Amino acid sequence: MLELAGIIILGIVAQWTAWRFKLPAILPLILIGLLVGPIATLYTEDGSKLIEPVWNGTKGLFPGDGLYYFVSLAISIILFEGGLTLKRAEIKNVGPVITKLITLGSVVTFFGAGIAAHHIFGLTWQISFLFSALIIVTGPTVITPILRNIPLKKDVSAVLKWEGILIDPIGALVAVLVFEFISVGEGQAFTKTALIEFGKILLFGTTFGFTFAHALAFAIKRNLIPHYLLNVVSLSVVLFVFVESDLFAHESGLLAVVVMGMALGNMNLPNFKELLYFKESLSVLLISILFILLAANINMSDMELIFNWNTAILFAVVVFVIRPLGVFLSAKGSDLKLNEKLFIGWVGPRGIVAAGIASLFGSKLLAKGEPGAEYITPLVFMIVLGTVLLNATTARLFAKLVGVFLTKSEGILIIGASKVSRLIGSYLKKNKRHVVLIDNNQTNVEKAQKLGLEAMTANIFSDSIADNIELNDMGYLMALTGNSDINKFAIEKFQHQFGENGAFRLVNTEEMNDPDIGLGEGLFSYNDDFIKLTDAVRKYPSIQEIDLKDKAHYDNLINIAQKDNDIIPVFTKAPNGNIDIIPPNSKDFSPKGEGYKLVYLGKTFDIE
Repeated sequence: MLELAGIIILGIVAQWTAWRFKLPAILPLILIGLLVGPIATLYTEDGSKLIEPVWNGTKGLFPGDGLYYFVSLAISIILFEGGLTLKRAEIKNVGPVITKLITLGSVVTFFGAGIAAHHIFGLTWQISFLFSALIIVTGPTVITPILRNIPLKKDVSAVLKWEGILIDPIGALVAVLVFEFISVGEGQAFTKTALIEFGKILLFGTTFGFTFAHALAFAIKRNLIPHYLLNVVSLSVVLFVFVESDLFAHESGLLAVVVMGMALGNMNLPNFKELLYFKESLSVLLISILFILLAANINMSDMELIFNWNTAILFAVVVFVIRPLGVFLSAKGSDLKLNEKLFIGWVGPRGIVAAGIASLFGSKLLAKGEPGAEYITPLVFMIVLGTVLLNATTARLFAKLVGVFLTKSEGILIIGASKVSRLIGSYLKKNKRHVVLIDNNQTNVEKAQKLGLEAMTANIFSDSIADNIELNDMGYLMALTGNSDINKFAIEKFQHQFGENGAFRLVNTEEMNDPDIGLGEGLFSYNDDFIKLTDAVRKYPSIQEIDLKDKAHYDNLINIAQKDNDIIPVFTKAPNGNIDIIPPNSKDFSPKGEGYKLVYLGKTFDIE
């Protein structure tokens, strides 16, 4: 009981530590596992582990094959959750570079790392290619914390983000197929019988996955499952599919749950977000327990097995040769510059899926007596820990070194995607500014996306916004919702991360016409709240510009606007194209020479 409680407590402590210090969670989880596992044998009185995952007669958590079964079920849930995130539409929209990275880049890693492992360690081709299949995966859980506080050009961060998301289930699928090919070929020299067995795995895995995905979707759409049981029923179906598929074709369960997740993720399901959030929360708990257990289950003999120069050579080949080669081949002919390709090639940390499946497959093959299987788990853990440590400590420095680090963030984050926000966002985008709109209203987000704007559905009370690495170039924050509490909260929570150049919000009813408040973060003027903006845009849905002659001309225009509800000044535009938000103390602005413009919402007007 003490060991089990300790694992859960240590897992949550590791997750908190990762959040607090902005590290990938897998790093403290594996380090804690090693400290209470194999390393503990060096400092305990009796030379035993503090946590022994496998029952050895006197202590341990899982008797017999219990650990193997737990890991199998946990990995099946994690892979299902990864499959849910893979959307066909996203693959179509991510661009040729990312498409090539998850296809051509994966091929380069698969063959390059496989050949390297075979020649450096003398492993069989089967084990070498299983190792290479396992390290194809990067994953958003390791990429996001590393890049969260590195301001990068949008294209660079988008490539890394989408590669991590899309390659997770794809890499897992490749690893599962390679493992299953090894399993069915064992003792049969990959004969016709072995190929038939492999075909059965593919057939039953894909059939069970698609069939039960559609069955569950049918039940959800027809309201056959009460809302409060939706998550647990979905979980039980995933476990059922995993177990039943394995019964019909041994080792086909992982393939079935990946396929099921992908199929469900591409259906228009009600309550899909709730299902995804539940699976994410469950995955966090399982990952916390799983990786402490897996790391603790490693023995000192396993660590000594790879404690040599061959390991360093293999790591160097994977990180400094194969990864950059895959990136440069994938980015050939793209708009990415040399320094951007270098940075993407440098950042390639391996993650949770790689380490989890490696432990599962390694133990299975070891039990079957596969030559070289003892190398799988320690070698993959070495790649995971090494790449995460390398990228976590050097990514920021390397970004500055190669010149992809943005010294000034010029992007604009708009909270709210109403018609007002869409109009303002379209104007800013037309003037070559990177604009992102955030709203929890899916309809508003879809309308913005139809206008060609970058918009996402998100709840500002969630931490997910801060974790989004595509917002790393945001330097201005504009809160434009009709809820003053949300606007204030957005400023308080995100101004340090997204508003380094300025964080602004609309005034509320109490603040209107009260300049004594001295609202330093106010937008446009003390006369313009969300209601006035909405009314003006409803009658005059356009943004107009007036050439400014001098300070007096500007002041007169502002005076007219303050007396007319259908005219709302929003920006000033400099001759070089720079755009500045008009604050409540708008008369403090003074045009410095010719070519300045006043940008406003509403009807056409001017004075001589």
